[in-house]
Amino acid sequence: MDEVKVVVAHSERATLRVGDVFLKVDADQARIDVEVEAMALAPVPTPKVLWRKPPVLAIAAVPGKALGRLGEPSTASPAAWAAAGAAIRKLHDAPLPPWGGRSGLDLDKLAADLDVECELLVRHGVLPADLVTRNRQVADAALRPCTPVFSHGDLQITHVFVDGDEITGIIDWSEAGPGDALADLATLSLGHEEHLGDIVAGYGTDVDLDVIRAWWSLRSLLVVRWLVEHGFDPTAPGCEVDVLRSRM
Repeated sequence: MDEVKVVVAHSERATLRVGDVFLKVDADQARIDVEVEAMALAPVPTPKVLWRKPPVLAIAAVPGKALGRLGEPSTASPAAWAAAGAAIRKLHDAPLPPWGGRSGLDLDKLAADLDVECELLVRHGVLPADLVTRNRQVADAALRPCTPVFSHGDLQITHVFVDGDEITGIIDWSEAGPGDALADLATLSLGHEEHLGDIVAGYGTDVDLDVIRAWWSLRSLLVVRWLVEHGFDPTAPGCEVDVLRSRM
């Protein structure tokens, strides 16, 4: 019998792997609805849905390996990173999905959420005040109007799978929807600034690198407390706190 491996588990959802099948357990069925529909619409390789019985969604494993991991050097080739950029461009050029826009497009709400989070980070001593203040300043560049695209919404490098220089699958689509193209590029390159040039080359159009760097600060500021509260370590080498320090 295949062993059951816990891929991720916290109070919001859990993902288990049994052989070549991933079982995603999520009490929020709207989130699963988005994931299933997004995978059907996205013009890029995605996992095959095997079956669904709420609150469980079963999907097939995709071949290859993750592009990399936050906090670790990536062994993927520059061509693989460029292929990831090309796949993201194909997604962003696709028609918008029919469901509503992501909260990241509401600039007033995003700015307000960021200000609250920065205040809490300092008040509770999670991060030094000067580190928070500097990165809040950098993050301002991301708070600008943009034309929404079909966005993955959580395009971490562990969600992009490659075999050699080819993209074999992009997973975890529960945050997909109309969103900011540069937020996707920033999430993919977070902690791997050395590969940003490869991603942009594959993406095939000029992008504002200052906005991407602003998204690194914004995303890191917003997730540090959540990561700590859910048992993850944003202070590990190369992870979110190091990303924030790199802006000083």
